[in-house]
Amino acid sequence: MLTVKELLDEAIKYEEKPLVYYIIHLLQKGKISDTDDSNIDFNLADHEEVRRLIEENPLKIEKVRIYSLKKNQKQFMFIFAKSEHEAIEFFVRKFRQKPLNCKEYPLEEEITRENTTKTFREFKKEFIDFPALLGMFERS
Repeated sequence: MLTVKELLDEAIKYEEKPLVYYIIHLLQKGKISDTDDSNIDFNLADHEEVRRLIEENPLKIEKVRIYSLKKNQKQFMFIFAKSEHEAIEFFVRKFRQKPLNCKEYPLEEEITRENTTKTFREFKKEFIDFPALLGMFERS
């Protein structure tokens, strides 16, 4: 079983905003400790206070995904964005055309860029602002 600290680390990694703020709230109120097992009783939380934390989002947690947008029959652009709509808008602004399609990929999928193989999640750490263009894939 995971500890509360390990669960919090996973929640941050996977950008699970409500879970992050519930755990932080319960830790700050002394209702749980980071070494407890992760079987947390969320009824111990002040739900209104956590709702405010989620709305204010002081940690700036936002779920960012990766999308492949087809520019033409051979070129695909990989864009990090919070939604498909945001990825398409970014593509249109950048390339002055609508994409032929837009497909979300899992962040755990590995790709090779400039002789480096990493997951999309690892590449995402290179960016601060989103949406962001990771790069282009060209099919031969």
